[in-house]
Amino acid sequence: MKRRNISRLLALICWSVSVLTVSANGFRLASQDGFATARGEAFAATADNASAIYYNPAGITQLSGNSLRSGLYSIYLDPTFQPPDTTPNAGQTYSIGRHFNFIPQLFLTHSFENSPVSVGLGVYAPYGGNTSWPQDTGFRSIATESSLQYIRANPVIAFKLAPNLSIGGGVMVDYGKIDLEQGLNPFYQPPNVNFFRFRGNGWSVGYNLGVLWQPLEQVSLGATFRSATTITMDGHTEFQQTPGVITYTRLPASADFTFPLTAVVGLSYRPTPKWNLEFDADYADWSSLGAITINQQGNVPNGVKQSPSFVLNWQPSWMYEFGVTRYFDSGWHVSAGYVFNENSVPNAYYTPLAADMDRHFFSAGTGYKGKRFDFDITYQFGYGPAHTVTGSTPSSQSTLPSTQTADGKYDFISHALLVTVGMHF
Repeated sequence: MKRRNISRLLALICWSVSVLTVSANGFRLASQDGFATARGEAFAATADNASAIYYNPAGITQLSGNSLRSGLYSIYLDPTFQPPDTTPNAGQTYSIGRHFNFIPQLFLTHSFENSPVSVGLGVYAPYGGNTSWPQDTGFRSIATESSLQYIRANPVIAFKLAPNLSIGGGVMVDYGKIDLEQGLNPFYQPPNVNFFRFRGNGWSVGYNLGVLWQPLEQVSLGATFRSATTITMDGHTEFQQTPGVITYTRLPASADFTFPLTAVVGLSYRPTPKWNLEFDADYADWSSLGAITINQQGNVPNGVKQSPSFVLNWQPSWMYEFGVTRYFDSGWHVSAGYVFNENSVPNAYYTPLAADMDRHFFSAGTGYKGKRFDFDITYQFGYGPAHTVTGSTPSSQSTLPSTQTADGKYDFISHALLVTVGMHF
């Protein structure tokens, strides 16, 4: 590798690490590449650029020499909430405090000359969240703010077992940092603010696997699996109590968060070299987020639970993804895609910090692939039809039971732009 290329690579890695601390609204971040996102994330059976490290590690055997691919996912989200008609603040519409977020990705691969072996390294954020609701929504004692920062380093190795069959896999080294906050009572009366907050961070190790098989020239099958990862978030809790005398308490605390295993199967059909149609089914076992207990050390204030629990009882869900690409002789291509994303959060323990619902994502993009450089630019629109929650039980309460619930109507709109650039050397 030439010295100039090494300098460029190091500069891109430093840039990526510096901005990966920015978190994003939402929980799972499935968009990791401009070309794949333009196809509705239907890429497991195509996987023909360096982002295959994420989408299907077996696919990196299709690349020659060295490939570098880096992108930025810029997204605007606007989830909203309307309280039930029977509440004092009925008729109002509430929105989160932060709408814009930016999530980078970096992928690097190397295929050994005259060898069936390829290796790669991905640095990306598979999950993220940053939600802040106003204090007068009517669910203050259940949830007000949350932030999840999640970074993954994913080295992989792949083998071409036959001209039409490859397998791959790697290790996922994950770092997570989480902040959760709720009111100690339903009322917010500055400057007498009351709150309960948990902050923690930790590491975990998992693995991912992939297989890519092309039984016919026009047909390719792909499958990938990512293991669940459990992070013990070590940190502390904070309490500020009112009315009367303001007291502040800080205690060491920890909690285990298990992020789900995921599995994807895909079928790509290429009637001619100029067309590629693919359908993927993407499964996430969100039942791993059942009840999360915050274990505190020391004496808690009066009226506060020693080990408060967040009862989530989330359910497994699917994403159904479809994409199509048209290639041109000049090196240009255009793509379009659609994703249906099932709701994972049941009404029984609905939490505004996730505010999940059935969602539809539409995408379109264009790009160019040259001998040394390539790029893709994609627009993505997300829409969640109104989801009305009734009869919910508070998912988390750090003090005595409150009369507040997460009942109400939730909506979702998002706009995103994903730009990815690549080098071959």
